[in-house]
Amino acid sequence: MSDLKSKRLIIAKGWMFLFAGFLAGGLLLFENLSWRNGLLLAICVWSFCRFYYFAFYVIEHYVDGEFKYAGLWDFVKYRFIRKEK
Repeated sequence: MSDLKSKRLIIAKGWMFLFAGFLAGGLLLFENLSWRNGLLLAICVWSFCRFYYFAFYVIEHYVDGEFKYAGLWDFVKYRFIRKEK
């Protein structure tokens, strides 16, 4: 599979992710509406976003600037490679 190069398609893909996130979150809350579930869902989303930021930006800019990541799988491989050395 080749990389996506069209700016319009990249932007459309981002909007589709946003829509899918709102749809999934909305359906979860609609099924079981409560403040507790809404708060737990918000914490879940926020935590995964922060981990994604950590896995790419923080590691690359503050821990190891030489290693470039292409995805979360590369981050996992990096963690196991670094432990072996």
